This record gives sequence, structure tokens and C-alpha cells, in this order.
Amino acid sequence: MTGTQTQSLQRLKQHFAQRVINQARQVLELWQNLHNSEWSRQDLVNMRDAGERLLRHAKRFEQFAHIAIAKQLLEVLAAVESNANRLNSHAIESITQLLQELLQTGLRQGESIDQVFLPTVVRKPIYLVLHCAEQAESLAQQLQSFYLQVEVFADADTFLQAMAKRYPAVIILDVDFIRPGYGLELAQQVKKAHDSAVPVLFYSENEVTALTRLAAVRAGGQAFSTGNLDAANILEKIESWVSVVHAEPYRALVVDDSKAQATFTERVLNAAGIMTRAITDPTQALTELLDFNPDLIILDMYMPECDGPELAKVIRHNERFVGVPIIYLSAEDDLDKQLDAMSEGADDFLMKPVKPRHLVATVRNRAARARHLKTRMVCDSLTGLYNHTHILQLLEDACERAQKLRAPMCFVMIDIDHFKQVNDTYGHSMGDKVIKSLALFLKQRLRRSDQIGRYGGEEFAVILPNTELHFAEKIINEIRLRFAAIRFPAQDQELSCTFSAGVVAYDGTLDSAQLADLADQAMYKAKHAGRNQVAVL
Repeated sequence: MTGTQTQSLQRLKQHFAQRVINQARQVLELWQNLHNSEWSRQDLVNMRDAGERLLRHAKRFEQFAHIAIAKQLLEVLAAVESNANRLNSHAIESITQLLQELLQTGLRQGESIDQVFLPTVVRKPIYLVLHCAEQAESLAQQLQSFYLQVEVFADADTFLQAMAKRYPAVIILDVDFIRPGYGLELAQQVKKAHDSAVPVLFYSENEVTALTRLAAVRAGGQAFSTGNLDAANILEKIESWVSVVHAEPYRALVVDDSKAQATFTERVLNAAGIMTRAITDPTQALTELLDFNPDLIILDMYMPECDGPELAKVIRHNERFVGVPIIYLSAEDDLDKQLDAMSEGADDFLMKPVKPRHLVATVRNRAARARHLKTRMVCDSLTGLYNHTHILQLLEDACERAQKLRAPMCFVMIDIDHFKQVNDTYGHSMGDKVIKSLALFLKQRLRRSDQIGRYGGEEFAVILPNTELHFAEKIINEIRLRFAAIRFPAQDQELSCTFSAGVVAYDGTLDSAQLADLADQAMYKAKHAGRNQVAVL
């Protein structure tokens, strides 16, 4: 076989694999929708159909990891269907685990397929409608460095024709496109002609009046930018608008001495995709808390061996569960007694009988807020990445998982080169912009199953599960090259930055601290060799 034929075969294989990945995305998105609505028979049918399509494509294109996951998924769905279409916590946990595995398939083991399971934005273009053609082309190049598709328009007719054919992920629109104020008119025209929710970022070279900003809001503007258009800032806004995150289902622990009430609550919450475990013996609550690690606890107020307020006090004595929301579910209708119970560490009170919709909404809202607060505790405020302490905890977990599954795993340390010079020459605000840009760049390029942390200052750490060393080196090196191509507007010139990285593979014997130390050594090896390179150990 000639070299050309080999390359053609490789491209064909990647095309086939991408077809399978597209089917996998559909399964993931269907499951994600369960966080916003209750499970119905039609949802089950849709998920089963998507699973069957995934299995057919995986068999046809010989994607063996996808075949195994699709088969197991269909088995779980068949069990749910035989149980009168009722989801239980075991089924939710099984499906979640399978979809986590699905997130890790299709890349780095035997195949080199780019952009697997990246945020939704990469699947649709960004439309640039700017008055200055030079500015539009420059911004397009910068956004393309972040792996985004970009289309630039020089006239209104071409833009409107493109809108009629395909909706973009985002429209970046100059309010003075072609002539003063015409961008606002164009946005209104698009809003009337197309029943879509495409976010619009309005732009003006100069500061505008409050009336112009109000007109932009009425024309569908999600944001307004003036002065310089910075690719990193735009990407940060885009990510918040269109990125779809595959989240773990919420977990709820129900403690109620009435088996009938506990079963009812469990079924209602499971049907809404909330993984629920119900117990009738309150003395077992602490054991279940440690084992199940819930996002939220639902307590009956009156139980024979231990009442709700007493159990709430016991739970709050454990520092690990101080922030876990507690909701009372009781027939008690005396407001004073409800308030007294609430004062013992609870967050809400629901009266029996409670409407299923009310119960689900309350649990979701409380669990979402608790998760948000927990995320704020484990994430870096500047970048949104995991902080130093949490990324090391995740590395420890990843080592244990890799050893248990006998799966490959790599750890990467990244350090921005000559970062002190950036701060000294251009100021700390520019330094922060560079750090945020690299964080966004890593999130865009890496898989959702990869874990990224800000190790400290200008240092980053990346955990790459299910990844061989040579694939890890290749991917980090590609990111290094693309990041070096980004230009940051700095005073009257443009700034570019590079980074050095060290990559190590977990061998099944090292602990997380030793692995982190080796990655640090590899990174300094790259530094001493001249910077702007990737070293492996």
C-alpha cells in the first residue's frame, strides 16, 4: 500500500469514527435533558433509539469501545422499560457511569481524532459582521486559533443569505456596520425574520450612549463591547452562552420511617433524573451519607427512634456535611414548630402531601445552589479551573482509578514562559488576560473527561485519563504550537506568549505526589532546554 493510500485510509477511518462520535453526542445530550424535565416514556424511546443507532454505527465502523457501551446502555434501558418505565437510583447510576465512559472513548487510544466532545460552539460557526474589514480578519484569525469556525461578512445581503441557510453559534455585530446605527437595524431585521435565540454580541469602536445600549438589548444583544475586540474575552462570553456541560445527576438521600412515603419520594425524584436513595432507619443516616455522598437530604420531622431536628444536629456535627442542604418533608402544619425545626440546621420545609412538581423543583434548586457553592470552593476565581488543592485530590483519584482499571493515564505540568516579563512590561491585567486565555484554550482543546487545574500563578496541571504517553505528548505539543500563534493586543503592539510543559505517564506504582513531582521535573527539563517545548519523563 502506498503512502497516499495509507493516508486516505486513515482519513476514512477518522471520518467513520467521527460518525460514531456524533451518535454518541446525541445519547449524551438526551441524557443531559433529563436534568430539566421528568422522565417520560417518549424520553425512554428516544434514548433507546439513539443507543441502537450508536450500536449500529459502532459495529459498522468497528469502534469496539462504543459497541460495548451501547450494548450495556440498551440492557439498562430494557430493564427500565420492564419496570414500567420507572427509573431507579441503580439505573441512573449505571447510565451515568456508561456515559462517563462514553465521554472518554474515541480519542488517544489507537485513533487520532481531533475535537472529540468539545463544547457545542465548535459545531457551529461564529458570524463576524464588522465595519472594519482588517479588524474582522484579524479577529477571525485569533478565534480560529481557539479551534472555532468563523465566517466574515462584508455586506448585509451575504450575511442575511447565510442566516437563511444556517444559524451560527454567535453573531458579533458592529452597531455601525456599513453606516452609523445600521448594525442595530440589521439585528432587528434578523430578529423578525428568524425565530431563533442566536446570541448577539454588539460592538462599537467608540463608547456609546445609554440609548444605544438599550436599543442593542431590544435587538437581542446578549453583550456589548467597545474599544478593542479581544478573542479571549469573546470566547469567555461564548462559552457561557453555548457550552453544554455533561453534569452528574443530583443525589438525594431520603430519611423517612414510613416506607410508603419514602418509596413515593424516591420514585418521584428518580423519575426526574435525581439519583435517590431512601432509608427508613434514621440511625443508618451517617453511614449512608458517607457511602452515598448526597447533594441534598430530605428528612421526616417525626420518627420514633430519632426525630428530624435531632438528626439534623448530628449531621451538622460532621464538617463534611455542614453545607449539604436539609429539607424537612412533614405533615406538621404548625408554623412555629416548622420554624423551630428550621432553626436546627435545615434549609426548607415542605408539607405532606406535596405535589411531585413542587418537590422536584425544590430539590433541584437547592441541590444546584449547593453544587454551585461547592464549585466556588474548589475552583480558581480567575480561570474557573480547579484550584491547587482540588486538582491534586483529583490526581489521587485518577491514580487509584487507573490502577484499578489497569488503564493508561498521564499527568501534565504547564508553565507560561517569561511570565514575569509580561507582568513587568504590560501590567498584571495583561498577565491575567494571558492566564485566562490559556485556561480557555485548554478547556476548548481537551476532552470533557480531562481535568484541568490552575496549579498556582502561571502554572497549570492537566490529568489525561485513558491516554498513552505518546498521545499526551502529541496533544500538548499541538496546544503549545497553537497557543504561541495567539496575539494579544497590548498597548500599541501585539504580544505573544509560549509555554513549557512536562508530561509523565502513570505506571501503576507511583502515588499522586510522586507523579506530580516527576511532571514538575519534566517541565523544568523543558525550561532548561530552551523553553517553548514539551518534555517527557
